[in-house]
Amino acid sequence: MDNKDLLTRGVAKVIPADLAEKKLSGGKKLRVYWGIDPTGSRIHLGHSISMRKLQAFADAGHKAILLIGSFTAMIGDPTGKESMRQPLTRKGVEENFKTYKKQAEKVIDFSKVEVCYNHEWLEKLGFEDLAKISSNFTYQQMSQRAMFKERIANDQPIAMHEFMYPLLVGYDSLHLDVDCEIGGTDQEFNMLVGRTLQKNMGKREKFVLTTPLIEGTDGRKMSKSYENCVYLDDKPNDMFGALMSINDDLMPVYFECCTDIEESEIKSILKGAPRDAKVRLAKEIVTMYHSTKEADKAEEEFTKVFTEKGTPDDMPEAEAAKGDDLIKFLVKTKTVLSTSEARRLVEQGGIKLNDKAITSTDSVVQEGVVRVGKRKFLRITIRKRA
Repeated sequence: MDNKDLLTRGVAKVIPADLAEKKLSGGKKLRVYWGIDPTGSRIHLGHSISMRKLQAFADAGHKAILLIGSFTAMIGDPTGKESMRQPLTRKGVEENFKTYKKQAEKVIDFSKVEVCYNHEWLEKLGFEDLAKISSNFTYQQMSQRAMFKERIANDQPIAMHEFMYPLLVGYDSLHLDVDCEIGGTDQEFNMLVGRTLQKNMGKREKFVLTTPLIEGTDGRKMSKSYENCVYLDDKPNDMFGALMSINDDLMPVYFECCTDIEESEIKSILKGAPRDAKVRLAKEIVTMYHSTKEADKAEEEFTKVFTEKGTPDDMPEAEAAKGDDLIKFLVKTKTVLSTSEARRLVEQGGIKLNDKAITSTDSVVQEGVVRVGKRKFLRITIRKRA
């Protein structure tokens, strides 16, 4: 990827653009980083956009750093939150991070990317340090953040630690002394705090590169909170099916941000039938995170289930006792997330047992195949009495 593509493909904004162009054309290797707080245990395609950009800088020979928010995750980023986020414990953060590197390896070549943990410097800060950092900003500046303005207007509380979050994240770039920070558009405020700190405290001047936030399977921002994610560790069939369910108008940004297909070819693909384009997108992404063989199998399975109205060859199985409550059983087996969701699906005709819609929330289990929505299946067997 050349310098132009580094600043354009899969990029929402570059702030300031002239500084970025100057630094890249100067011939020196830049220090570039992207940070992620392990507030969950899985990485989704939305995260992969910034990760892919970080790897692109690494491939171009720059010093690339993946920063794990081992300290900031315990505070919690208030970005996009209508109410206070519950802080995580160190134990919770460590538990979430256990599988992060394995998932990140699907995108990042760790022989080219350094990994850092921000608890190594943030937990050493004293009150004097925090006071010095805080003196670079005003209450008015912090309160202008969209989510804070909304909470103030709705008379909802804002905890002091939430004001501290951008300062601590900003201190990361001050400590790392970087030329560039990468992050989603929802992180622009936090990243600009770091830019201000570096400039005010005598470090190198950095530019901020924001990447687009993609929408998930329900049309809202991809987020684990909305349960609409395509995760990097999804099974091939699940990943393919989820990608086939996204809105057609999302395909251009998915192709640009989540694949390596050349822009000219993307334009050609999108001129064809939408379903064909979406199949190409799904196969491309499943191939990236699994293999060509798995992508071909996932397409065959999808066609069988959704075009030919069949059932998948590979589905979870569970044993039930005769007379068990169906809704409770589906919740117990995690086929649905909650009793309320199951009741809603029944009302909408979204649960079928042996191809017949369940119409009563008092239904009991029967032997056969349950279909929940379009893509979830469960084979039920009835436990035989001893």
